[in-house]
Amino acid sequence: MGLNDEVFLKNERQVELYEKAAKISDQVSQYAKVADQEARFLDQTLKVLKRYNYLSIVLPEAYGGEDLSLYEWLLMQVKIAEGDGATALSVGWHLGLLMEIKAEGIWSNSINEFIAKEAAKQKLFNRASTERNTGSPTRGGKPETTAVLGQDVYVLNGRKTFTTMAEKLDYALVSAYMPEEESVSWFLVDMLKEGVSIDRTWDTLGMRGTGSDDLVLDDVLIDSGFHVEHNGNKQSLPKAWLLHIPACYLGIAQAALKDAVTFARSFQPNSLDHPIAKTHQVRQKLGEMNLLLMRSRHLLFDLARRWDEEEQRERLVNEIAMVKVNVTNDAQRVVDLAMRIAGGRGLSKTFNFERYYRDVRAGLHNPPLDDVVYEQLAALALDE
Repeated sequence: MGLNDEVFLKNERQVELYEKAAKISDQVSQYAKVADQEARFLDQTLKVLKRYNYLSIVLPEAYGGEDLSLYEWLLMQVKIAEGDGATALSVGWHLGLLMEIKAEGIWSNSINEFIAKEAAKQKLFNRASTERNTGSPTRGGKPETTAVLGQDVYVLNGRKTFTTMAEKLDYALVSAYMPEEESVSWFLVDMLKEGVSIDRTWDTLGMRGTGSDDLVLDDVLIDSGFHVEHNGNKQSLPKAWLLHIPACYLGIAQAALKDAVTFARSFQPNSLDHPIAKTHQVRQKLGEMNLLLMRSRHLLFDLARRWDEEEQRERLVNEIAMVKVNVTNDAQRVVDLAMRIAGGRGLSKTFNFERYYRDVRAGLHNPPLDDVVYEQLAALALDE
Protein backbone atom coordinates (compact mmCIF):
# COMPACT_ATOMS: atom_id res chain seq x y z
CA MET A 1 0.00 0.00 0.00
CA GLY A 2 1.09 3.59 -0.55
CA LEU A 3 0.92 6.42 1.94
CA ASN A 4 -2.58 6.20 3.46
CA ASP A 5 -4.00 4.47 0.36
CA GLU A 6 -5.74 1.86 2.48
CA VAL A 7 -8.05 4.54 3.88
CA PHE A 8 -9.75 4.81 0.49
CA LEU A 9 -10.12 1.09 -0.27
CA LYS A 10 -13.62 0.26 0.95
CA ASN A 11 -14.09 -3.34 -0.14
CA GLU A 12 -12.39 -6.41 -1.58
CA ARG A 13 -13.14 -5.41 -5.17
CA GLN A 14 -11.36 -2.06 -4.70
CA VAL A 15 -8.38 -3.81 -3.11
CA GLU A 16 -8.14 -6.10 -6.16
CA LEU A 17 -8.41 -3.16 -8.58
CA TYR A 18 -5.77 -1.26 -6.61
CA GLU A 19 -3.43 -4.26 -6.70
CA LYS A 20 -3.90 -4.52 -10.47
CA ALA A 21 -3.12 -0.81 -10.81
CA ALA A 22 -0.01 -1.27 -8.67
CA LYS A 23 1.25 -3.99 -11.05
CA ILE A 24 0.60 -1.76 -14.06
CA SER A 25 2.32 1.13 -12.27
CA ASP A 26 5.42 -0.88 -11.47
CA GLN A 27 5.71 -2.15 -15.04
CA VAL A 28 5.16 1.13 -16.90
CA SER A 29 7.61 2.87 -14.56
CA GLN A 30 10.37 0.81 -16.17
CA TYR A 31 9.82 2.61 -19.47
CA ALA A 32 9.17 6.14 -18.17
CA LYS A 33 12.75 7.37 -18.52
CA VAL A 34 13.11 6.18 -22.12
CA ALA A 35 9.67 7.53 -23.07
CA ASP A 36 10.67 10.89 -21.58
CA GLN A 37 13.97 10.94 -23.46
CA GLU A 38 12.42 9.98 -26.80
CA ALA A 39 9.20 12.00 -26.36
CA ARG A 40 7.15 8.97 -27.39
CA PHE A 41 4.35 6.84 -26.03
CA LEU A 42 6.17 3.52 -26.18
CA ASP A 43 5.01 0.19 -27.58
CA GLN A 44 6.15 -1.44 -24.34
CA THR A 45 3.87 0.78 -22.30
CA LEU A 46 0.89 0.06 -24.54
CA LYS A 47 1.57 -3.68 -24.29
CA VAL A 48 1.41 -3.47 -20.48
CA LEU A 49 -1.95 -1.71 -20.61
CA LYS A 50 -3.31 -4.28 -23.05
CA ARG A 51 -1.94 -7.18 -21.02
CA TYR A 52 -4.18 -6.14 -18.13
CA ASN A 53 -7.12 -5.28 -20.44
CA TYR A 54 -6.89 -1.76 -19.10
CA LEU A 55 -8.10 -0.15 -22.33
CA SER A 56 -11.56 -1.63 -21.76
CA ILE A 57 -11.67 -1.87 -17.96
CA VAL A 58 -14.26 0.89 -17.44
CA LEU A 59 -16.76 -0.67 -19.88
CA PRO A 60 -19.74 -2.76 -18.78
CA GLU A 61 -19.06 -6.48 -18.34
CA ALA A 62 -20.96 -7.21 -21.58
CA TYR A 63 -18.02 -5.60 -23.43
CA GLY A 64 -15.36 -7.37 -21.41
CA GLY A 65 -14.87 -4.53 -18.94
CA GLU A 66 -15.22 -4.40 -15.16
CA ASP A 67 -17.81 -1.60 -15.16
CA LEU A 68 -15.75 0.72 -12.97
CA SER A 69 -17.35 3.53 -11.05
CA LEU A 70 -15.67 6.92 -11.22
CA TYR A 71 -14.28 6.35 -7.72
CA GLU A 72 -12.75 2.99 -8.67
CA TRP A 73 -11.28 4.33 -11.89
CA LEU A 74 -9.62 7.28 -10.16
CA LEU A 75 -8.13 4.96 -7.52
CA MET A 76 -6.42 3.11 -10.34
CA GLN A 77 -5.40 6.23 -12.25
CA VAL A 78 -3.66 7.77 -9.21
CA LYS A 79 -1.70 4.59 -8.61
CA ILE A 80 -0.66 4.25 -12.26
CA ALA A 81 0.48 7.90 -12.24
CA GLU A 82 2.84 7.10 -9.37
CA GLY A 83 4.69 4.84 -11.79
CA ASP A 84 4.47 7.18 -14.77
CA GLY A 85 2.36 10.30 -14.97
CA ALA A 86 2.57 10.43 -18.76
CA THR A 87 1.05 6.96 -19.05
CA ALA A 88 -1.79 7.80 -16.67
CA LEU A 89 -2.62 11.07 -18.40
CA SER A 90 -2.50 9.45 -21.84
CA VAL A 91 -4.71 6.47 -21.11
CA GLY A 92 -6.96 8.77 -19.08
CA TRP A 93 -8.09 10.52 -22.27
CA HIS A 94 -9.01 7.21 -23.87
CA LEU A 95 -10.84 5.84 -20.84
CA GLY A 96 -12.47 9.20 -20.16
CA LEU A 97 -14.16 9.00 -23.55
CA LEU A 98 -15.48 5.54 -22.65
CA MET A 99 -16.68 6.80 -19.26
CA GLU A 100 -18.54 9.62 -21.00
CA ILE A 101 -20.21 7.22 -23.42
CA LYS A 102 -21.16 4.90 -20.57
CA ALA A 103 -22.66 7.72 -18.51
CA GLU A 104 -24.46 9.64 -21.24
CA GLY A 105 -24.59 7.78 -24.51
CA ILE A 106 -23.52 11.14 -26.08
CA TRP A 107 -23.92 9.96 -29.73
CA SER A 108 -26.08 7.59 -31.74
CA ASN A 109 -26.40 4.04 -30.47
CA SER A 110 -24.56 2.67 -33.49
CA ILE A 111 -21.49 4.87 -32.92
CA ASN A 112 -21.47 4.17 -29.18
CA GLU A 113 -21.74 0.45 -29.89
CA PHE A 114 -18.94 0.62 -32.45
CA ILE A 115 -16.57 2.43 -30.06
CA ALA A 116 -17.37 0.07 -27.18
CA LYS A 117 -16.82 -3.04 -29.31
CA GLU A 118 -13.52 -1.71 -30.66
CA ALA A 119 -12.35 -0.74 -27.17
CA ALA A 120 -13.23 -4.25 -26.02
CA LYS A 121 -10.64 -5.40 -28.59
CA GLN A 122 -8.13 -3.10 -26.86
CA LYS A 123 -8.30 -0.50 -29.61
CA LEU A 124 -7.10 2.96 -28.62
CA PHE A 125 -9.12 6.19 -28.99
CA ASN A 126 -8.52 9.87 -28.31
CA ARG A 127 -10.01 13.19 -29.23
CA ALA A 128 -8.10 15.54 -31.53
CA SER A 129 -9.39 19.06 -31.05
CA THR A 130 -6.49 21.40 -30.28
CA GLU A 131 -4.90 23.48 -33.05
CA ARG A 132 -1.93 25.79 -33.12
CA ASN A 133 -3.89 28.93 -33.97
CA THR A 134 -6.98 28.27 -31.87
CA GLY A 135 -5.33 27.25 -28.61
CA SER A 136 -7.40 25.37 -26.05
CA PRO A 137 -10.82 24.30 -27.40
CA THR A 138 -12.30 25.39 -24.06
CA ARG A 139 -11.60 29.00 -25.09
CA GLY A 140 -14.09 28.70 -27.95
CA GLY A 141 -11.76 28.94 -30.93
CA LYS A 142 -13.14 27.76 -34.26
CA PRO A 143 -11.20 24.84 -35.80
CA GLU A 144 -9.21 25.56 -38.94
CA THR A 145 -9.59 21.90 -39.83
CA THR A 146 -12.43 21.68 -42.35
CA ALA A 147 -14.97 19.05 -43.36
CA VAL A 148 -16.61 19.46 -46.77
CA LEU A 149 -19.49 17.19 -47.77
CA GLY A 150 -19.05 15.39 -51.06
CA GLN A 151 -21.06 12.40 -52.33
CA ASP A 152 -22.02 10.67 -49.07
CA VAL A 153 -18.53 11.33 -47.70
CA TYR A 154 -16.85 14.19 -45.92
CA VAL A 155 -13.42 15.40 -46.97
CA LEU A 156 -11.29 16.41 -43.99
CA ASN A 157 -8.25 18.67 -44.19
CA GLY A 158 -6.27 20.15 -41.35
CA ARG A 159 -3.73 19.69 -38.59
CA LYS A 160 -4.30 18.93 -34.92
CA THR A 161 -1.76 19.56 -32.17
CA PHE A 162 -1.44 17.87 -28.76
CA THR A 163 -2.77 14.58 -30.15
CA THR A 164 -1.81 12.37 -27.24
CA MET A 165 -0.48 8.90 -28.19
CA ALA A 166 -0.80 9.97 -31.84
CA GLU A 167 1.47 7.24 -33.20
CA LYS A 168 -0.38 4.51 -31.30
CA LEU A 169 -4.02 5.56 -31.83
CA ASP A 170 -6.44 3.35 -33.71
CA TYR A 171 -9.10 6.06 -33.92
CA ALA A 172 -9.22 9.82 -33.43
CA LEU A 173 -12.32 11.92 -32.78
CA VAL A 174 -11.59 15.02 -34.83
CA SER A 175 -13.32 18.38 -34.58
CA ALA A 176 -13.78 20.21 -37.87
CA TYR A 177 -15.49 23.32 -39.19
CA MET A 178 -18.15 22.80 -41.88
CA PRO A 179 -18.06 25.95 -44.07
CA GLU A 180 -21.38 25.30 -45.84
CA GLU A 181 -23.25 25.10 -42.56
CA GLU A 182 -21.01 27.45 -40.57
CA SER A 183 -20.88 24.93 -37.74
CA VAL A 184 -18.45 22.65 -35.91
CA SER A 185 -18.81 18.88 -35.96
CA TRP A 186 -16.95 15.80 -34.78
CA PHE A 187 -15.81 12.91 -36.97
CA LEU A 188 -14.49 9.48 -36.05
CA VAL A 189 -11.33 8.90 -38.09
CA ASP A 190 -9.69 5.52 -38.58
CA MET A 191 -5.97 6.24 -38.26
CA LEU A 192 -5.23 3.80 -41.12
CA LYS A 193 -7.22 5.94 -43.56
CA GLU A 194 -5.40 7.25 -46.62
CA GLY A 195 -4.33 10.85 -46.03
CA VAL A 196 -3.82 10.43 -42.27
CA SER A 197 -0.26 11.00 -41.07
CA ILE A 198 1.65 11.94 -37.93
CA ASP A 199 4.17 14.79 -37.80
CA ARG A 200 6.56 14.22 -34.89
CA THR A 201 6.50 17.72 -33.44
CA TRP A 202 6.30 16.82 -29.75
CA ASP A 203 9.32 18.38 -28.03
CA THR A 204 8.13 19.84 -24.74
CA LEU A 205 9.39 20.47 -21.23
CA GLY A 206 7.07 17.99 -19.52
CA MET A 207 4.77 15.05 -20.22
CA ARG A 208 7.10 14.09 -23.03
CA GLY A 209 6.10 10.44 -22.71
CA THR A 210 2.57 11.18 -23.91
CA GLY A 211 3.87 11.42 -27.48
CA SER A 212 1.38 14.20 -28.29
CA ASP A 213 2.45 14.81 -31.88
CA ASP A 214 0.54 16.57 -34.65
CA LEU A 215 -2.20 14.72 -36.52
CA VAL A 216 -2.27 15.72 -40.21
CA LEU A 217 -5.38 15.20 -42.36
CA ASP A 218 -4.91 15.53 -46.11
CA ASP A 219 -8.10 14.92 -48.12
CA VAL A 220 -9.23 12.19 -45.73
CA LEU A 221 -12.55 10.66 -46.80
CA ILE A 222 -14.98 9.95 -43.96
CA ASP A 223 -18.25 8.08 -44.45
CA SER A 224 -21.29 10.06 -43.31
CA GLY A 225 -22.00 7.37 -40.72
CA PHE A 226 -18.88 8.49 -38.84
CA HIS A 227 -20.09 12.06 -38.59
CA VAL A 228 -20.73 11.55 -34.90
CA GLU A 229 -21.82 14.97 -33.63
CA HIS A 230 -23.29 18.00 -35.34
CA ASN A 231 -23.14 21.59 -34.05
CA GLY A 232 -21.90 20.41 -30.66
CA ASN A 233 -25.39 21.06 -29.37
CA LYS A 234 -25.89 17.94 -27.29
CA GLN A 235 -26.72 18.70 -23.69
CA SER A 236 -24.41 16.75 -21.42
CA LEU A 237 -23.64 16.25 -17.77
CA PRO A 238 -20.63 17.89 -16.12
CA LYS A 239 -17.56 16.03 -17.35
CA ALA A 240 -16.57 14.26 -14.14
CA TRP A 241 -14.30 11.97 -16.16
CA LEU A 242 -11.97 14.96 -16.47
CA LEU A 243 -11.03 14.26 -12.85
CA HIS A 244 -8.50 11.86 -14.33
CA ILE A 245 -6.41 15.02 -14.80
CA PRO A 246 -6.00 15.94 -11.12
CA ALA A 247 -5.75 12.20 -10.35
CA CYS A 248 -2.68 12.06 -12.58
CA TYR A 249 -0.93 14.98 -10.90
CA LEU A 250 -1.86 13.66 -7.47
CA GLY A 251 -0.12 10.41 -8.39
CA ILE A 252 3.00 12.26 -9.53
CA ALA A 253 3.06 14.22 -6.28
CA GLN A 254 2.67 11.03 -4.24
CA ALA A 255 5.64 9.54 -6.08
CA ALA A 256 7.63 12.68 -5.28
CA LEU A 257 6.85 12.35 -1.57
CA LYS A 258 7.86 8.69 -1.53
CA ASP A 259 11.13 9.46 -3.28
CA ALA A 260 11.76 12.42 -0.97
CA VAL A 261 11.26 10.18 2.08
CA THR A 262 13.68 7.60 0.67
CA PHE A 263 16.23 10.31 -0.11
CA ALA A 264 15.90 11.96 3.31
CA ARG A 265 16.36 8.66 5.11
CA SER A 266 19.45 7.70 3.14
CA PHE A 267 21.32 10.96 2.52
CA GLN A 268 23.77 11.97 5.23
CA PRO A 269 26.20 14.78 4.39
CA ASN A 270 29.53 14.68 6.22
CA SER A 271 28.47 17.79 8.15
CA LEU A 272 25.90 15.71 10.05
CA ASP A 273 26.07 12.56 12.17
CA HIS A 274 22.60 11.47 11.01
CA PRO A 275 20.50 11.40 7.81
CA ILE A 276 18.72 14.62 6.84
CA ALA A 277 15.38 12.99 7.73
CA LYS A 278 16.17 13.92 11.33
CA THR A 279 16.62 17.63 10.62
CA HIS A 280 13.84 20.05 11.48
CA GLN A 281 13.86 21.78 8.08
CA VAL A 282 13.41 18.55 6.13
CA ARG A 283 10.75 17.20 8.50
CA GLN A 284 8.76 20.40 8.11
CA LYS A 285 8.80 20.02 4.34
CA LEU A 286 7.81 16.35 4.51
CA GLY A 287 4.98 17.21 6.87
CA GLU A 288 3.65 19.91 4.58
CA MET A 289 3.86 17.56 1.59
CA ASN A 290 1.89 14.89 3.41
CA LEU A 291 -0.73 17.40 4.54
CA LEU A 292 -1.26 18.67 0.99
CA LEU A 293 -1.57 15.13 -0.34
CA MET A 294 -4.02 14.11 2.37
CA ARG A 295 -6.19 17.10 1.51
CA SER A 296 -6.01 16.37 -2.20
CA ARG A 297 -6.92 12.72 -1.79
CA HIS A 298 -9.94 13.55 0.34
CA LEU A 299 -11.13 16.24 -2.06
CA LEU A 300 -10.77 13.99 -5.11
CA PHE A 301 -12.19 10.75 -3.74
CA ASP A 302 -15.00 12.34 -1.79
CA LEU A 303 -16.21 14.11 -4.92
CA ALA A 304 -15.90 10.89 -6.95
CA ARG A 305 -17.94 9.01 -4.36
CA ARG A 306 -20.62 11.70 -4.38
CA TRP A 307 -20.72 11.66 -8.19
CA ASP A 308 -21.32 7.91 -8.16
CA GLU A 309 -24.15 8.33 -5.62
CA GLU A 310 -25.65 11.61 -6.84
CA GLU A 311 -28.89 11.57 -8.81
CA GLN A 312 -28.66 15.25 -9.85
CA ARG A 313 -25.07 15.28 -11.03
CA GLU A 314 -25.31 18.69 -12.70
CA ARG A 315 -25.13 20.20 -9.21
CA LEU A 316 -21.47 19.13 -8.96
CA VAL A 317 -20.14 21.14 -11.91
CA ASN A 318 -18.43 23.82 -9.79
CA GLU A 319 -16.91 21.25 -7.44
CA ILE A 320 -15.40 19.30 -10.33
CA ALA A 321 -13.65 22.48 -11.47
CA MET A 322 -12.60 23.36 -7.92
CA VAL A 323 -11.05 19.96 -7.29
CA LYS A 324 -9.02 20.13 -10.50
CA VAL A 325 -7.54 23.51 -9.55
CA ASN A 326 -6.88 22.58 -5.91
CA VAL A 327 -5.29 19.21 -6.57
CA THR A 328 -3.09 20.27 -9.49
CA ASN A 329 -1.80 23.35 -7.67
CA ASP A 330 -1.16 21.38 -4.49
CA ALA A 331 0.76 18.86 -6.61
CA GLN A 332 2.97 21.69 -7.88
CA ARG A 333 3.80 22.62 -4.28
CA VAL A 334 4.49 19.04 -3.23
CA VAL A 335 6.94 18.43 -6.07
CA ASP A 336 8.62 21.79 -5.42
CA LEU A 337 9.17 20.79 -1.79
CA ALA A 338 10.61 17.46 -2.90
CA MET A 339 13.09 19.32 -5.08
CA ARG A 340 14.08 21.50 -2.13
CA ILE A 341 14.71 18.43 0.01
CA ALA A 342 16.87 16.85 -2.70
CA GLY A 343 18.71 20.11 -3.29
CA GLY A 344 21.02 20.26 -6.30
CA ARG A 345 20.76 16.50 -6.68
CA GLY A 346 17.11 16.98 -7.61
CA LEU A 347 18.25 18.50 -10.89
CA SER A 348 20.18 15.37 -11.82
CA LYS A 349 18.62 12.82 -14.14
CA THR A 350 20.01 10.17 -11.81
CA PHE A 351 16.87 10.82 -9.77
CA ASN A 352 13.23 11.13 -10.85
CA PHE A 353 12.66 14.46 -9.10
CA GLU A 354 13.42 16.58 -12.16
CA ARG A 355 10.97 14.57 -14.30
CA TYR A 356 8.25 14.95 -11.67
CA TYR A 357 8.99 18.68 -11.61
CA ARG A 358 8.65 18.98 -15.39
CA ASP A 359 5.62 16.71 -15.73
CA VAL A 360 3.60 18.28 -12.94
CA ARG A 361 3.79 21.67 -14.64
CA ALA A 362 1.56 20.38 -17.43
CA GLY A 363 -1.38 20.30 -15.04
CA LEU A 364 -1.63 24.07 -15.25
CA HIS A 365 -2.41 23.78 -18.96
CA ASN A 366 -4.97 20.96 -18.81
CA PRO A 367 -8.67 21.92 -18.67
CA PRO A 368 -10.32 23.54 -16.91
CA LEU A 369 -7.73 26.32 -16.65
CA ASP A 370 -7.28 28.21 -13.40
CA ASP A 371 -8.47 31.60 -14.61
CA VAL A 372 -11.65 30.10 -16.09
CA VAL A 373 -12.45 28.36 -12.80
CA TYR A 374 -11.77 31.48 -10.73
CA GLU A 375 -14.13 33.47 -12.95
CA GLN A 376 -16.73 30.73 -12.66
CA LEU A 377 -16.47 30.74 -8.87
CA ALA A 378 -16.50 34.54 -8.73
CA ALA A 379 -19.77 34.57 -10.65
CA LEU A 380 -21.13 32.06 -8.14
CA ALA A 381 -20.05 34.22 -5.19
CA LEU A 382 -21.61 37.30 -6.80
CA ASP A 383 -24.80 35.36 -7.56
CA GLU A 384 -24.52 36.28 -11.23
